[in-house]
This record gives sequence, C-alpha cells and structure tokens, in this order.
Amino acid sequence: MKCPYCGEDNTRVIDSRPAEDNSIIRRRRQCDSCTKRFTTYEKVEAISLVVIKKDLNREPYDRTKIEAGIFRSCHKRPISVDQINGVVDEIETAIFNMEEKEIPSSEIGEIVMDKLKNLDAVAYVRFASVYREFKDVATFMDEIKKILDN
Repeated sequence: MKCPYCGEDNTRVIDSRPAEDNSIIRRRRQCDSCTKRFTTYEKVEAISLVVIKKDLNREPYDRTKIEAGIFRSCHKRPISVDQINGVVDEIETAIFNMEEKEIPSSEIGEIVMDKLKNLDAVAYVRFASVYREFKDVATFMDEIKKILDN
C-alpha cells in the first residue's frame, strides 16, 4: 500500500478491526519512510451479475425481483418473513456460487422453484404457474401430480 503522504510503498499494518457489521475491515497503517499514519478500508468486491431474460435482453441482477416473486407466491401462507428472507439468501448464494457474469433468468427460476418446493407446496405451485406460464388446467394438474408423487 502506498503512503498517501510521501508515495512510498513501504507501509505496515499496525491495527486491524472489523467495521460496519463485520463486512469491512478497517486497517490502521504507518509509513516506514515518513512515519505518518493513515487508515484504509478493505471489503469484498461484489460481482456484477447480468441476467439474460427470455427475450434475450440483459439487465443487472436485482434481488428485489426474486423477493417480490416469492412474497407473492407465499401470500396468505403460514410462512414468516424470516423464512422468506432465508430462502432468498439461499437462492442468492446459489446464484453467486456459480461464479458466472451472466445467468439466464430460466436458471434463476429453476433455483427459486427448487427452494420453494422445500418451503411450501402451495407457494411452489403458485410460482410455477406464473414462471412456467401454465396455459390450462391440465398443465396445472400435471405440476400438482409431480408434487404428490414426491
């Protein structure tokens, strides 16, 4: 790390501690050349993720879209906000663990459905009916039969 005062790159860390909900590390440094002290902050760089929509348009990843879809699916179901947030966290972790710069919305939808299937069958069917664009009752019944078979 270069000293902001003299420009030398001989600096050392004299103190480190977490800052802001442990997501950032604050480091107190001292320059070996001019002996002046300064503070730096270290945080994990967020990966910019682009979602490829069905019509092949691209847009930045937006967690709130997943949250909104799951909240709609869980409407009037015995599912707490903490459970929903936990599922959204799991989905987001799965997405970012792929370490891709672009991800099709269809992959995100499949991850969401997989997580909802384990959370609540009704919420799963609600989400699937919109996501898979069920055209008729027969398609809807086929999805319900899949759940009942498992």
